[in-house]
Amino acid sequence: MGIEAAIHAEGFLTTQLQHIINWARRSSLWPMPFATACCGIELMATASSRYDIARFGMERMGFSPRQSDLLIVAGRIAIKSMPVLQRIYMQMAEPKWVISMGACASTGGVFDTYAVVQGCDQFIPVDVYVPGCPPRPEQLFEGIMAIQRHIDAEGMPPKGPDGKRVPLGIALQPTHAPKPQPVPLTVG
Repeated sequence: MGIEAAIHAEGFLTTQLQHIINWARRSSLWPMPFATACCGIELMATASSRYDIARFGMERMGFSPRQSDLLIVAGRIAIKSMPVLQRIYMQMAEPKWVISMGACASTGGVFDTYAVVQGCDQFIPVDVYVPGCPPRPEQLFEGIMAIQRHIDAEGMPPKGPDGKRVPLGIALQPTHAPKPQPVPLTVG
């Protein structure tokens, strides 16, 4: 860019400037929801007062792809809606990030049919896979924080040798462990 070309050595000014740029990118991710099923309800819950996505600088859920840089794919994707999802992804500004939220968006879930895409990563690069059916808002926050940690460390999404964007491919581990029922179930 401009200032990096003017200063040849890796100095204090450019190092601190890159740190400030990464901080600004990390602190102002604007999500674009693509919610088609029950994961969309959990995505909406993240904006409620109980979970408060605004503390991450994302209180503005943008429905314009040109003003968003974080695409959250929540729910199953039908074959007919896949071109819409691809167009939304292409219209987003760089740098852009993608979270695949839930089993349906990541693998098709229980919908192993001809009409449901078996994972949106076949058509768009996915950076973070959030497991669950549906995943809890805390798990979505963990996925968002994984992207924020990458932005702090690296800044931009990685590029391959052909110049195309390479997805991060971070798969979160489930955080919920079911506990046994307090009263045993008896049939009699």
